[in-house]
Amino acid sequence: MKKLSSPDYPALAESQLRETSVRATDARIKVLAALLGAPYALSHQDVQDKLTDMDRVTLYRALDCLTDAGLAHKIAGDDRVFRYNAGAEHNEPGNHNASPQHQHGHFKCTRCAKVFCIDNVDEQLFAADNKASSKSPTATLRQQLQNVLQATLGKGFQSHEIELTIKGWCADCAHQV
Repeated sequence: MKKLSSPDYPALAESQLRETSVRATDARIKVLAALLGAPYALSHQDVQDKLTDMDRVTLYRALDCLTDAGLAHKIAGDDRVFRYNAGAEHNEPGNHNASPQHQHGHFKCTRCAKVFCIDNVDEQLFAADNKASSKSPTATLRQQLQNVLQATLGKGFQSHEIELTIKGWCADCAHQV
């Protein structure tokens, strides 16, 4: 029986940095590797706790660089703390389709404040140029929300990004009830 080995996150991080033509500094590799290996989005403090040898300014710069390059995304928390994640759309080597404006949902635990990416949502739900009528059952989520936006606020309003957030209790917190 073949034993499954854990991914080599530093090598994957370096590969992704090079594929996006971002200079692969030691700090960027370490930060991206930490994000790739995390089961949920990490705050600046969470990353700082994992990388104790890195100063705060270098960490902020690395996080900003990774976010600007589309290798990670920043999620605003209800507690006014940003969390960072290298979502599944970035995890595959050779994936050049990742964009800085990620289009997937998030789950936020209202007890522990952890944020999880929901990456298995059908990409077509967020598609911008589906030819289906907005009244048809195959209308995209984007089309349906655009209709609600215009019905509520009037013609002329146009969305350019959708944030889908589900709030509740994560598995760990739900067991504490």
